[in-house]
Amino acid sequence: MLDAARALDAEVVVREETGPLADAELRRALRDFDIVLPTLGDMFSAQVFADVGGARCRLLANFGVGYNHIDVAAAHAAGIAVTNTPGAVTDATADIALMLMLMSARRAGEGERMVRAGQWPGWHPTQMLGLHMSGKRVGIVGLGRIGQAIAHRCHYGFGMEVHYTSRSEKNVPFPAVRAPDLMALAEGVDFLVIAVPGGAETHHLIGEDVFNAMAPHGHLVNISRGDVVDEAALASALTEGKIAGAGLDVYEFEPQVSEALLGMEQVTLLPHLGTAALEVRTDMGRMAVANIAAFLNGETLPNPV
Repeated sequence: MLDAARALDAEVVVREETGPLADAELRRALRDFDIVLPTLGDMFSAQVFADVGGARCRLLANFGVGYNHIDVAAAHAAGIAVTNTPGAVTDATADIALMLMLMSARRAGEGERMVRAGQWPGWHPTQMLGLHMSGKRVGIVGLGRIGQAIAHRCHYGFGMEVHYTSRSEKNVPFPAVRAPDLMALAEGVDFLVIAVPGGAETHHLIGEDVFNAMAPHGHLVNISRGDVVDEAALASALTEGKIAGAGLDVYEFEPQVSEALLGMEQVTLLPHLGTAALEVRTDMGRMAVANIAAFLNGETLPNPV
């Protein structure tokens, strides 16, 4: 990606640190650069745009499909275009969702910890019994690109019955039943997988009422954005046995993870691995650079948001 960026007719400044931009850096980015390539931790809020006033920046070429860390309305009001990288992340994120479903249902994380700790007594017929995933019913909250890729894997790979919620009926090449609402979906499935965008509309979409509706043997998987799930309510639901387990790749206060969840054997915790494959991250970078190239050439942006 860096080589591709340097091939552009532009001066490229590379930030060596991998953590999110600090408050001063966010403002400097808008003030001193024509184009910024942010990542998901770089919080370009409305206040940041307001503080800068007349920004030099004219494009935020986001490295990632999710852009809830950018106040797009405030960016547009400041005359700044925003792009993202849809499509490049679909299959890799869907793969992680299936891995979390299996790990949670079959207690894989718990089992690995047992082996590494030298506490495995050997096989016996009732040891670490989990939930068989094949043939079960999966509920997918949000049937966009990633949701459909998850559903495809569930149906064709595991013979699962697919149910979903979405703003509109989806025409997909496999059997899928649209639930009338989120609560009806939660009540009738063995796995509830979250695949909606982040943002104000979906903040704490999954909370106490949803966990109360789920079956005691049910598993929750979140590969969307951390704050879509109320983590305090999730911890309570797991403690009280309202659901059997959870698999998380994202967190409400990322990178901080709830101490309550950290202490639970029935929770599988991954460090936001959704797109962490070399080919995928390379494609994301190239897509971001393609948006930058189009901007510099005065062409239509391939992926505006």
